[in-house]
Amino acid sequence: MVNLVAAQKPLVHGLMKMAGVRPYTVEIEPGTVMSFWVPCETVEKPKKKGGGGEKEGGVGGNGLRKPTKPVVVLVHGFAAEGIVTWQFQVGALTKKYSVYVPDLLFFGGSTTDKSDRSPSFQAECLGKGLRKLGVEKCTIVGFSYGGMVAFKMAELQPELVQAVVVSGSILAMTDSISEATLQRLGFASSSELLLPNSVKGLKALLSVAAHKKLWFPDRLHKDYLEVMFTNRQERAELLEALVISNKDASIPKFPQRIHLLWGENDQIFKLELAHNMKEQLGEKATFQGIQKAGHLVHLERPCVYNRNLKLFLASLHTDETPK
Repeated sequence: MVNLVAAQKPLVHGLMKMAGVRPYTVEIEPGTVMSFWVPCETVEKPKKKGGGGEKEGGVGGNGLRKPTKPVVVLVHGFAAEGIVTWQFQVGALTKKYSVYVPDLLFFGGSTTDKSDRSPSFQAECLGKGLRKLGVEKCTIVGFSYGGMVAFKMAELQPELVQAVVVSGSILAMTDSISEATLQRLGFASSSELLLPNSVKGLKALLSVAAHKKLWFPDRLHKDYLEVMFTNRQERAELLEALVISNKDASIPKFPQRIHLLWGENDQIFKLELAHNMKEQLGEKATFQGIQKAGHLVHLERPCVYNRNLKLFLASLHTDETPK
């Protein structure tokens, strides 16, 4: 029987190519590769020699041009790969920005043979990948798990990261935040919440992630589990490496502007947590709440999300004004 989620992938990929991005794979180092969607204009068409030439999505930095517009990097969360997470944002941004959508390690086609599962390692690899793609400065937009990676990139690579936009995320997952969140939501572990292995588990995840009650047939849930929740052992290790001790937690002094763009009905990382984080980050941090939206704010209210995102991006480039 045809997997409905897998069957729609070519359609989504076709729409993304029409929006101006295409897949490209980068070797970060031997044993580590990351998949990206990159601006079409940055990839030179290969010259055919005797029927040969570079295949689409070829590895490495050959045949690449540097982006000519301000760069926006969209970093996904834990329940889906990059282009699925950001499918409603890409087309809204490509006219004025060079948009890059990575798959973090163990999502999509990104893999490593290294044992490090920390957000710092994800940030390190993402930074190396962007540089190999010719990116010198960028704004990182991170959702949930991707927000923690974005914060790490901003902290460790300030010369690369100009500004940060974060939705439904925190600076670091301390053991106290993890325990309190899981207890409040009624889950025994992060893996039970974020790595469901049954239709019931996926429905439970969606019920806390979305403000509006979503209904899909069970078959669609099964198909989504099969396609999107691969590399389960490695992803469980990512979740384990995410949690740090309270005594190890600290608040970096970020030189960048940071914008918190939040669903006001987020049940995973509540509004109070976002306001507290804004105060901790200081005067360079700003906050914008979006009504009638939960953790999946960019999917539930994409038009409002995109409008607010573009307003912030335009404020970084004073010669531009959003439509």
